[in-house]
Amino acid sequence: MLRLLKLNSQSWFFLGFWACVGLLAAGYYFQLIMKLEPCPLCISQRIAIFLTGLCFLCAALHNPGQTGTRRYAILGAVLALCGGAVSIRHIWIQHLPPDQVPECGPGLDYVLNNFPFTETLKLLLSGTGDCAKVNWTFMDLSMPTWTLFAFLILATVSILQYWNYQEKIELIKK
Repeated sequence: MLRLLKLNSQSWFFLGFWACVGLLAAGYYFQLIMKLEPCPLCISQRIAIFLTGLCFLCAALHNPGQTGTRRYAILGAVLALCGGAVSIRHIWIQHLPPDQVPECGPGLDYVLNNFPFTETLKLLLSGTGDCAKVNWTFMDLSMPTWTLFAFLILATVSILQYWNYQEKIELIKK
């Protein structure tokens, strides 16, 4: 059974990429089919999932040596942990008392068209009153909580590849 889990780093990076594709597909399912509009922090988390998946895809396609694998592993983990930090902020906003929730700002389309990039980025990362709404839960956990779990798993899979390449070399030497 453990032999089935011993994949090379390229396979793990491909699995991580497909997990990111699944997460993005789920986000678009909730948006387009379930009609749940994403808030600025949701968009930020999607961007982090996209960037993490892109890193995993590049790592899998590139299939570098030990040094490259380690660099991709660190980059993938950093991207996933940055997304996790956005998820934590989102969860925090959702748990604020109603009188401390930030004001609802203008829509994202308006901000993208009328504000400089730095202001748009600030809105995406800081969140608004829209981010405090909990529109969906599963097992009493909100979507940002589940996304945080996903980011932690992606970061773990990525950082484990730091050592996975070395294990592959040791198996070849034996």
